[in-house]
Amino acid sequence: MISRELRILFWVLCVHLAGIYLFTKGFLLTRLVLPDRGADTCTSLATHKRAVLLVIDALRFDFITEHPPEPASPFHHNILTLPRELTAAHPDRSFIFNAHSDPPTTTLQRLKGITTGSLPTFVDAGENFGGSSIHEDSIIHQLNAAGRKIALAGDDTWLTLFPDAFQPNMTFAFDSFNVEDLHTVDQGVIDNLLPLMRHHQNSWHLAIGHGLGVDHAGHRVGPDHPVLREKLEQMNTLLHDVVAAMDDDTLLIMLGDHGMDKMGNHGGDSILETMSALWIYSKVPLSLPGYTIPEAILPVITFPDTSIPHRHVQQIDLVPTISLLLGLPIPFNNLGTVIPELFNRDSEGSSLQKALEVNAVQIRRYLDSYRSSSSGKELDAAWHDFSLAWDGINAVDGNHRLIALDNFTRMALSACRVLWAQFNVLLMGAGLAVIGLSIVSSWALYSKLRDIAGVEWEKWVDDKVWWSFSAFAIGSALGCLTHTVLHEYLDGVAMHQTVLFAGAISSSFVMIGTTRPTITLKSIKSLPIFLILHTLCFASNSFTVWEDRIVLFFLISSIVPSVITGFTAPTSRLRYRILGFSVLFAICVRLMAMSTVCREEQHPYCTVTFYASESSSAPPLTALLLALPVAIAVPRVVQRVLKISKSNSGLAATFIPLLFAPSLIAGTMFWILEWVDSAQVLGDMGDILRVARTVLARTTVAVMLIGGLSVWWTSPVCLAISQSQASKASTQEKTEVTVLGFANAFGSPYLMFWLIFFNVVWLMTQLSGQIVLGLSSIALLSYLETIDSVRDVHSLNTTFTSPNAPTQLANTDQNHDLSFSEIVPLALLATHTYYSTGHQSTFSSIQWKSAFILGKTLSFPFSHISVAINTFGSLFLGALAVPLIVLWNLPPLPLSPSHPHPSALRAALAISLYFAVLAFGAAACGAVLRRHLMVWKIFAPRYLGAGFGLLVVDVGVLVGVGVGVGRVGGEIRRVFGKLRV
Repeated sequence: MISRELRILFWVLCVHLAGIYLFTKGFLLTRLVLPDRGADTCTSLATHKRAVLLVIDALRFDFITEHPPEPASPFHHNILTLPRELTAAHPDRSFIFNAHSDPPTTTLQRLKGITTGSLPTFVDAGENFGGSSIHEDSIIHQLNAAGRKIALAGDDTWLTLFPDAFQPNMTFAFDSFNVEDLHTVDQGVIDNLLPLMRHHQNSWHLAIGHGLGVDHAGHRVGPDHPVLREKLEQMNTLLHDVVAAMDDDTLLIMLGDHGMDKMGNHGGDSILETMSALWIYSKVPLSLPGYTIPEAILPVITFPDTSIPHRHVQQIDLVPTISLLLGLPIPFNNLGTVIPELFNRDSEGSSLQKALEVNAVQIRRYLDSYRSSSSGKELDAAWHDFSLAWDGINAVDGNHRLIALDNFTRMALSACRVLWAQFNVLLMGAGLAVIGLSIVSSWALYSKLRDIAGVEWEKWVDDKVWWSFSAFAIGSALGCLTHTVLHEYLDGVAMHQTVLFAGAISSSFVMIGTTRPTITLKSIKSLPIFLILHTLCFASNSFTVWEDRIVLFFLISSIVPSVITGFTAPTSRLRYRILGFSVLFAICVRLMAMSTVCREEQHPYCTVTFYASESSSAPPLTALLLALPVAIAVPRVVQRVLKISKSNSGLAATFIPLLFAPSLIAGTMFWILEWVDSAQVLGDMGDILRVARTVLARTTVAVMLIGGLSVWWTSPVCLAISQSQASKASTQEKTEVTVLGFANAFGSPYLMFWLIFFNVVWLMTQLSGQIVLGLSSIALLSYLETIDSVRDVHSLNTTFTSPNAPTQLANTDQNHDLSFSEIVPLALLATHTYYSTGHQSTFSSIQWKSAFILGKTLSFPFSHISVAINTFGSLFLGALAVPLIVLWNLPPLPLSPSHPHPSALRAALAISLYFAVLAFGAAACGAVLRRHLMVWKIFAPRYLGAGFGLLVVDVGVLVGVGVGVGRVGGEIRRVFGKLRV
């Protein structure tokens, strides 16, 4: 039977999930895709019969420019030199551009952009691991419609997007997600693209080659590494061979789908991620010197740390440009503008004018169709400006007409960028209402449970579970009816969304109404100041950017009340314990803060220490030297802390040395072997090392999740029970039972449960992060000992001032000892660990290496779960540890009326409340600041982090209270027989 604690926490999770879903659907909208197809063919502007599209994944602009940043890197600058050499020698047929890749800078989204000419939306980033095929108009669809044949060699993402577009006998696709494989895809491009060009040129009209070696090298070792130099040299050689194999009817387009940041990652919107390389080359001239193109339509941009500006285009400008050069209709949804240099073919500029006119007419037709669609009213605000710009085209001629045409197409692009940041305020408000009411209902549960004692709490919780789920069902039915009647007024709201909102709201209202919490001045004064300040930080982009430093300050400050209590402790033993463990806690927290990963906005005031350098994903030397000693030390520290309460017996005596300690070492060895492999310390032994790592990782996971959980479930207690015969004069012999570990009978077995999951998170965390996790675990144990001693001080002070001292000593009811302020440091510690293990609220900080821990290729769902554990494992561990606040050093005393379950449930509700308030604050600030310049760069990612973090915390407390506490309580009752525990 499912425990009542599990059911009530599952209800909390469901309400949170409903609120986050509704707000997200309103905040992160996808754009409307029109199904129309472009039909206007302009063959007079065509110059080539076929084209080669060579995508070098993550090729940043400075990798090919003649003027790289100073000082130039010997690993990625001045290496891929053929484009600039041919541009210098043949400026009329070779063109280099700094192309802007619209964020999110993930491969799948960028391929959508360079084939359809449309813009991605923020939420599209999640599709990179599992995208769907493209149904809107694109160059690929236009080629197929014209009966032209397409060949492919390289990244298999193209097959995901266009599953039936390529010729079967000319399709050579390779796995795109094996980041550790730097050569297979590139070699596949070389082995298959060049023969197609040399021996089968008449068999295809578009040959796509998509290499991944540069991208994978960036992810794995960073841009400042000899491996990247080797890959760029290989690509330069490939370009030489491709140019040699071209004929006069072939156009070459080489580009990077996006750039890479200083660490070699991508996915966000930083300058280094959005500045990609673009080179277009033809063996016949494309641009004649007889006409000077107006500078107003030739924008330039300066790459960071350089002084010479360079031609700048939008990456989607490729779509109309290639379409016209190949004699194809421009895809219907395109928003790009033709690249002027490629149509400068006469002294009057008539070819360029015609290309821009065809382009402008296509965009005007798209805007007209969009306005006629169900989402057309979104264009109303900009339509007057569109009309003026369109009318202005016919009012001028010559160069002014070219400028007017370019102005119209660029205005359309800018307006649509804003358009697809439109929000469904109704859904956003619904989501905020659900999350807000979930906070009130959780607080009501948390407060009321304090006053429920004995067996009464079980019936009370059962009633609340029944009422809440019944209200959810009734509310959902009413929501269905409401939507049927009022759907005309619920613009952009689907039936299931109305049902979800009504069910969640009804359930929350019923929970609040049946609980009837009492609001007093004391309860208002007890509101945690750190939670309030933490939430208010999200109203400022600066505070959000520096949240990692703010959390550190809050965390250190949160232990100050315990230190003050330590100075006033009535006994020296308690004084030394509180002060000593508080100092140890502070030291661990400060040492954790030495591990940093910097956001782009934090430079130059932040230095990366999680990795070897800002441009490397390798671990620093300190991590290589300290990770293994920390892995050895952590089990010893755990044993030493358990020894304080003599709880290092029973399960702990075998589990820690035989399962926990070896698994930690194995997890550390995995990442050391990964470094040995990537740094090629042992030469070319990649396959052997990969197999060794896979075996190590899978064995560790199996040992802990299967072996560890089985052993723990069979006998979780950490007790040593012995019997002896005691005799006294003039009395008969009596049996004397000694129980070692009695004082921590509940806490020590639950700690073993927590260590199982700690081990899994340890494996999924890189070396620097493992050191942080080790320090975090020591900080957790220090805090548990500190808070236990603080409670002892409060208990003694109460006893000394009470007239009923014996009664006070006997009363160990833990329900009345738990306060929200005791949960706050644990929530802050979990957040601090998140930042210190190499994470930030940015896409580029996601550690994609973790997707390949259990295997060398991407596999669903294991790769996705690995990345999730790596990213949010610290929050999960924090939530899983919260019952220890109640269980630590809690003995099963027969005279105590206490039961650990309601206190553990209150602790779970408290930490869920903390992160729910953070999620509400992040969502509310994101909604209010949705027109802020930094909404997609700062506020939206932080909201996503807060939303996912809340769900992870909810799952953590579900597992902890529903499984861990329940099993520990049941086993303790069995061991101690009829004792009431």
